[in-house]
Amino acid sequence: MTGRSTGVLAVGRAVPLLVRWGVSADADLVYRCLVTFGSRSTGGIAASLGLAVRRVRAALDELAEADLVEPAGHGTEAVTWRAAEVDVAVTNLRRRALRRAAPATEVAAGLLRPGMVRPFPARRLPDREATRRRIAELVAVERVEHLAMNPEEVFSTDALAIAAPMDIALLRRRIRLRSLGRAPADGDRSSRHASEFARLGGEYREAPRLPHKLMIFDRRVALVAVDPNGLHRGTWEIVEPAAVESFVSLFARHWTDATDPRRNGVPEVVLTPREKAVVALLAEGHTDTSAAKELGMSTRSVTYALRSLMDRLGVENRFQLGLALGAMQAASPPRNTPPVEGDHQ
Repeated sequence: MTGRSTGVLAVGRAVPLLVRWGVSADADLVYRCLVTFGSRSTGGIAASLGLAVRRVRAALDELAEADLVEPAGHGTEAVTWRAAEVDVAVTNLRRRALRRAAPATEVAAGLLRPGMVRPFPARRLPDREATRRRIAELVAVERVEHLAMNPEEVFSTDALAIAAPMDIALLRRRIRLRSLGRAPADGDRSSRHASEFARLGGEYREAPRLPHKLMIFDRRVALVAVDPNGLHRGTWEIVEPAAVESFVSLFARHWTDATDPRRNGVPEVVLTPREKAVVALLAEGHTDTSAAKELGMSTRSVTYALRSLMDRLGVENRFQLGLALGAMQAASPPRNTPPVEGDHQ
């Protein structure tokens, strides 16, 4: 692969990675091909992507079942397919995931049901602002461990702006931070948040449902929201040791059953400076050899850089690589649109 690069990359419209919503890699590539180059037959798609026809047929069946493609009419030899608009496709995938998601119906009464904890004294913090002030005070004196359970499906910008600096401050002080969150209701399998959290030293897991909003500080103090889904109605502050230990046990049970979203998630692919430079030069029409000369690298290093990108994105050739890179707006598919004449079934 040292001659002129096949599949030269060019600037174009980005298409999000549909695998984030459970679409197979083949189906993602087929959809991306149809969005980029317009209606095509099964054989035309197979020829463009370098995939076996049987794999393209399976991918089209999957996309049609999800309302992401539809037959566009009949040519002289074969049915052609066209893709739904990107925004429509993503909306359809999210709606499908929401229909399948089990609703979280647990409420405060379920968390504090009789027999779960014995009666305990608790101080009422009346509203969100009082709760946040108390959280700041408790975080400032934490020394060992911070546990957080967050049942919200969506966090407000304001809540994230407060939580992120607090989490970073705890991790910088080498305090163990474990956070439980809800799996996204729309089925988005991106593992970006979990990866970034782990990079900073935290531990994050997700569960399909969680009973209550809860924070535990050094296993000494528990803050339990009056409303299970937020702090707007205030919080109970609990310091009675047996009660706090009951909440620790509750957290531990859900932590054990939860999953690390990185395990089966879709990681964000970040290009290194070298990879970005290689992609940019190929987009300008350079060969592997001329790109290597421009960057002061060996031709082999350029080829290896592209091979590494293909491996990380799970694609098999440079044309597929161009399609996959479009998801990151790093580049879009090749300028040299693959031919459609002579499509084969």
